[in-house]
Amino acid sequence: MARHKVEISGVNTANIKVLTSEEMTELFKRMQKGDSFAREELVSGNLKLVLSILKRFNTRCENMDDLFQVGCVGLLKAIDNFDLSHEVKFSTYAVPMILGEVRRFLRDDNSIRVSRSLKDIAYKTLKIKEEAAILNKEEPTIEEIADKLNVSVFEVISATNSLKSPVSMFEPIYNDGGDTIYLYDQIADDKDKGKDLDIRLSLEDAIGNLKEREQSILDERFIIGKTQMEIAEELNISQAQVSRLEKSAIAKLRKTLK
Repeated sequence: MARHKVEISGVNTANIKVLTSEEMTELFKRMQKGDSFAREELVSGNLKLVLSILKRFNTRCENMDDLFQVGCVGLLKAIDNFDLSHEVKFSTYAVPMILGEVRRFLRDDNSIRVSRSLKDIAYKTLKIKEEAAILNKEEPTIEEIADKLNVSVFEVISATNSLKSPVSMFEPIYNDGGDTIYLYDQIADDKDKGKDLDIRLSLEDAIGNLKEREQSILDERFIIGKTQMEIAEELNISQAQVSRLEKSAIAKLRKTLK
């Protein structure tokens, strides 16, 4: 089968060698005895692992060359810290470290300024998930992470969302085959800021009386614009449960605002 040449940071991905488990073990033994060439071979033989991780970020606007180099930094850290005596597959150990480097780069490179406290929660959230992956444990739920960090579920979700890239005002958000509705079409005019103040204050009070999870779901659905399925995956519940919570929250608001 013909292999297509794709270059990232000057590396021809079609020619990347994949090491066997036996080759990996032998190279780690040589490296730990001071063989610098063995370390280089370990890096070259695991570049496809970096590429496989970057696939989940290929829809983003970041330069893939930059992400590849950052992923290689994570790979080097994994190689330098890997311990053969733990009897864990190298890929199991390396994937969370590579992911962590890429996510930290995306977080710190974000053009939107995020508060230090929110960044700290985001970093700790990623660390908890990485530790679970290294130990082959199931990824903790948002509630479990919030409980471990002693913060609210809303803070964990907000911190996680802060790692995401900003969206263009000209991003299309709806198209039924006719005129496309763009994000800027949904942004309020500054002239409306002074209007309906009483209604807005009443709405804020009503939302404040909702349960934390209901507030979070309304924020995710109508402010951030996520689907019920996306929220369900974040909260580790079913889409039907999200739908019920959303309808219940809206019903409570309507009742309060009558």
